[in-house]
Amino acid sequence: MGYDAACTLVVNGKKTRGTAWLEHKDLVFRGPVRLVIPLAGITSAIASDGTLHVTFGDRKASFTIGDAAAKWADRITNPRSRLEKLGIKPGMAVAIIGVTDETLAREVTERGATVAGTTARSAKRADAIFFGARHRDALGDLASLAKLVRPEGAIWIVRPKGRPEITEAETMAAGKRAGLVDVKVVSFSETHTAEKFVIPVAKRPRK
Repeated sequence: MGYDAACTLVVNGKKTRGTAWLEHKDLVFRGPVRLVIPLAGITSAIASDGTLHVTFGDRKASFTIGDAAAKWADRITNPRSRLEKLGIKPGMAVAIIGVTDETLAREVTERGATVAGTTARSAKRADAIFFGARHRDALGDLASLAKLVRPEGAIWIVRPKGRPEITEAETMAAGKRAGLVDVKVVSFSETHTAEKFVIPVAKRPRK
């Protein structure tokens, strides 16, 4: 089960039905009432008998979501780092090409991975490639980048959110033209989205 669920919410002594989402930075409920709780403001998250009980400020709310309650409580109290969400593991070789985020390289090394180049020319064979694309014209480089990623690796296209210069549809089409398939979308930062592309299993060399 993911991080969305039909549920019963109890808050301010009132009970209502709707849908809850555990998002990157907020716990959100949509129904007859709308509730948005920033995760940073939650001081307690406890699961009990299929119900998630959260305390935020001087208020409390209960979300009856079933078996996933414990999973949600754990994610709230033990949030994953950005690189964990992006699948970067110790020992990986990670190329960072055209990404202007100044903290990414440091996060990679702190995670126990190594930076395997910062340009397409200097990059070595990599387990993961972060490719910054600010405009649709940059997507033509995907085919050459696909030759640098290991068969079971991934290319993350990091693009600005909600900008007309490069759209999700254009990014997906470019990945397809490069012989890749899109498998995941992650919020990279407040301003950027990261879309994950991999080499189709059928096209990977046999071991």
